[in-house]
Amino acid sequence: MANRALQLLPAKQSTRILWGTSLGLSLLLLSLPWLVKLDGHPHADWQQFLGRFHPLAVHLPIGLLVLLPLLEVAGALRPALREAAGLVLALAFAACLLTLSLGFLLAYGSGDAGAGVTRHLWGGIVLTIVVLICLLTRPQWNAHGARYTYPALLACMLLALLFTAHQGGSLVYGNNYLTQYMPAGMKRVLALGSAPSSTSFYARHIYPILDSNCSSCHGEGQAKGGLRMDSFELLMKGGQDGPVIVAGSSAKSVLFQRITLPPDHKQFMPAEGRPPLQPDEIAWIKAWIDQGASPTLAKLAGVTIREELPEVPIEPVGDYSSLMPEIRKMEQGQGAKLKQVSAKPSDGLILFTVDTASTFDDAQLARFQKFAPYIVEAELDRTEVTDASFDTLKQFTHLRALHLEETKITGAGLPKLASLSHLSYLNLSGTQVTAASAASLNSIKSLRHVYLYNTPAQPAPASAQAPQPAPTARGETQPKEKSTL
Repeated sequence: MANRALQLLPAKQSTRILWGTSLGLSLLLLSLPWLVKLDGHPHADWQQFLGRFHPLAVHLPIGLLVLLPLLEVAGALRPALREAAGLVLALAFAACLLTLSLGFLLAYGSGDAGAGVTRHLWGGIVLTIVVLICLLTRPQWNAHGARYTYPALLACMLLALLFTAHQGGSLVYGNNYLTQYMPAGMKRVLALGSAPSSTSFYARHIYPILDSNCSSCHGEGQAKGGLRMDSFELLMKGGQDGPVIVAGSSAKSVLFQRITLPPDHKQFMPAEGRPPLQPDEIAWIKAWIDQGASPTLAKLAGVTIREELPEVPIEPVGDYSSLMPEIRKMEQGQGAKLKQVSAKPSDGLILFTVDTASTFDDAQLARFQKFAPYIVEAELDRTEVTDASFDTLKQFTHLRALHLEETKITGAGLPKLASLSHLSYLNLSGTQVTAASAASLNSIKSLRHVYLYNTPAQPAPASAQAPQPAPTARGETQPKEKSTL
């Protein structure tokens, strides 16, 4: 063993200097987490700017390091490939250094912290050092010395690469990315999944939303702003700036404020280009917070979730390309706006009124009749619309989601929505809708989510529920899979 170690020691003075420099660089990399600690606080903008090139640069060393062993093996038959492997190894080391530097700038500049960030950082450091050692030992191996050392280092390099890439992927996509849609039987066999074992509304509806959309940035692996949302206790504890949920008041809860901002707002959540929460998910979070943010409450007053119904197939809308000039003109104005659901025109349009809610009335809604066949979601909450608006809304033939919360709606015009065969979400919270008028919604077979919180039609809480509760959207009293109070 001692003789083999001596064989690895360089004989030339220049080579010894190279090894000494490499040792110093390795020690510097190993001490980096202590020299510049990830404190969870954002720092300079230029650090974030440069750091955001890390996800782009990271693919270069991965490709080179995967290619390297293939070239070495193939080089046994074609020596020219082995010569190319030396160049690939040198480029891979340079790429590792660059990627590690950009990754550290990203974590430090944006205030990322957490066990996952730390594991990913250490993985990158170890990988870079192993690649450096490979670069130093390869000449001796190529000269038929250190026969087993270099192949062993290549194996260690691939293991370090696999670990580091997995940690990075978990930060971006979440720890459950590969297992999210795994069959339930396999999850039980592998003992996967950390969802709270409970029949509470939080466990069945709120936790899955946060786990799928928030835990990648606010979980065990990464806790931006010191906030973790992967358990009820940590969620209620909040982050570095204090609690994000004020039980009993969604309006004062930072979490709810962030998820209801316009998607292009700097503080909108989920961040990093992720899609917004669905309307029903936002409504569940609002109702859950307003009713105490309890981890044990099984049902929420005024919330109907008809999970036993099959999803209605989404029907593409028609071609509205001829109307695009008018739509773009609206986007530049101060009034209500129409925005495309996606870059695919057949996905339809969303009607936004947030900038003009206090003045948007039935007459203004009627001006959108020409766009009616293409609107799939209408956000009319807190506007001045009345029951007369249903004469216009019944023409929105592809409407899937309708927000009417905190408006002057009484429910007298609800029967006019019966022709909307795609409507699956309806929020009437904070209106004057009665149980009698809500019963007319039974005829809408596609309706899955109905919200009657803070209305005369709101069923009583579970502790004071009458023997015969108000009918749900299908005239049922309490289906097995429905959350209604």
